[in-house]
Order: sequence, then structure tokens, then C-alpha cells
Amino acid sequence: MTKVLVVDDDFMVAKLHGRYVSAVDGFEVVGVAHTGAEALRAADALRPDLILLDVYLPDIDGIGVLRALREAGHGVDALFITAARDAGTVRSALRAGALHYLIKPFSQAALREQLLHVAALRSRLEALEEARQEDVDQIFGTRPPGSRELPKGLAPHTAELVDRILRAHPSGLSATECAEAGSLSRVSARRYLEYFAETGRAEVTLRYGGTGRPERRYRKVG
Repeated sequence: MTKVLVVDDDFMVAKLHGRYVSAVDGFEVVGVAHTGAEALRAADALRPDLILLDVYLPDIDGIGVLRALREAGHGVDALFITAARDAGTVRSALRAGALHYLIKPFSQAALREQLLHVAALRSRLEALEEARQEDVDQIFGTRPPGSRELPKGLAPHTAELVDRILRAHPSGLSATECAEAGSLSRVSARRYLEYFAETGRAEVTLRYGGTGRPERRYRKVG
């Protein structure tokens, strides 16, 4: 379970984002803070795995909070959630070590996609013993699965999730099973699986049984 600390000076927004997080399997909100000082104390006490961090706080800004956490040796991952749009703030967040940056307002689906990306990244890092260049490229986002030449309507982070699910099922799986594993709709899972098959990253076999059309099953290639 990934423990999440939500930091926002707006009580209602923090509550809303907390509900968004709690709706994603594998994530739980362990604390909420409304100032930078509260965020630092909560991080010390709760040791979250991920912090959802606003830039605009009444005392220490979010960039300063993340820098202080890094200096204190906290290994917490950070996802900025803010209305700050200036390029300088975005650059500062990146250089401070943020995983990503969501600009308010955003949808529940947008946050869910980022959380799934965090889960996939954590899983890959935990399983990694000796890195290949392909592993490093994917971890650092140089060549995330599906990020190049993705058809319109397909998202890189969801492609990465489906790729991870395929790797976890080397004997193959159906679109329905993929959808259940990734909390996706069957239609969405099928689109990504078919794209992987078309681009040579997955192979398709047909399973016959009973009446009706045979079931299409997908297996990771490479």
C-alpha cells in the first residue's frame, strides 16, 4: 500500500484530492497538511511514500518544502498539484525532484493516471536488480512505452501500465483480465493491447471453447 500525504492550504481542495487518492487501489491517505511547517512535521511522523504538494502555501512554498525534505534525507516521492503555471516554478519543481506536475483544475482521471504511473515506477524499481539501458530509459522517461507514435487517444502512462501487466503475465491474458488487473475499462485495455500487437510488442493467440467468437489472448514479446 502506498501511503500518501496531501498538502494544500485549501481545506476543501485537500479533502477532494484525498477522495481522489482513496478511490485508487493500492493508495491510502495517511495525513493532510495545510502549511509547509505542517507538511514537514507530518512527513517526519507519518513517513509517507508519496506527497501531493501545492506550491502556494502560507508559510513555506511547496518547492521549499520538497527541498527541506530532501535535505533531511526523506526518500518520499513528490507530485506537485498546483495552480502555478509559470515556467520558472515548473523548472524549480523538476530540479527539486518532483515526479510530475499537475496544473489545477484537473480531473479525477488525470490524478488517477499519475498515481498509476507512480505505482508502476515503484514496482519497477523494487523488482530491479541490475539495470539494462532499456530499464533506465523507462524509469527516467527517456523512452516510456508507447510515448512515440502513440495513436490519438492513447496515453503514455496507461501504455506503460498495460506493458507492466503484460510483463507480469508471461503466459498471456485477455483484454478482460488486463482491464481487471489495471482497473481499466475492457474497451480501453483492448485498444492498448491491439496497439501493442500491431507494433510487434505483443502477440495474439486465439482460444477456442464453447460457442461464439474465440477469445483473443495477448502475450508480451521481448
